[in-house]
Amino acid sequence: MGRRDEVRGEPPDAHAGRPDGSGDATNAPEWVQELWATVRCAGVLLALVLLVDWGSGRLTLWRAASWFALAGLLFVVLYPARVSAGGNWLASRRLVREHRVRTDLLVSVRCLDGISQRILLRDALGGRVEIDPEVLVRHPQLWLRLDQGARRAAADGLLRCGATVLGRISRRVDHENAQAVFKASGLE
Repeated sequence: MGRRDEVRGEPPDAHAGRPDGSGDATNAPEWVQELWATVRCAGVLLALVLLVDWGSGRLTLWRAASWFALAGLLFVVLYPARVSAGGNWLASRRLVREHRVRTDLLVSVRCLDGISQRILLRDALGGRVEIDPEVLVRHPQLWLRLDQGARRAAADGLLRCGATVLGRISRRVDHENAQAVFKASGLE
């Protein structure tokens, strides 16, 4: 068996920029806002702790370096994932690494509960992506890319578990879209 890209038969960005409309869909506007919020949080923490240390007269080079490290750690922890989708793939890019799945080869979609709800997508090639379902609700174009691929995987018999999770997200996306239409037309 060859490399993962060779097994797929196409490079990971093979669908990007195609004139047939199968190019990238992404959550860019909110991602930029979330990134700036992350920078602000880390910056405010750094400014506050440096100010308190300076005001108490205990600010040294080593203490300042540790506060910078703490602010950097907060930035890394809060750094938002950038979710994008193309013809038959969905990807989540964090600070260092990108995770990608083939949506037409999905084998499972699971809901992970915890502090914040997450969805774990797994494909037949071993790819895994963990995303926040709110991203799909706020960006119907990402949801449509995922839904098209998931329907193809279900029709091919690959998607063994996840129909309930996908149905729940579909209802939420439909509800949000209907609310937006009602609000835009003044029928709230």
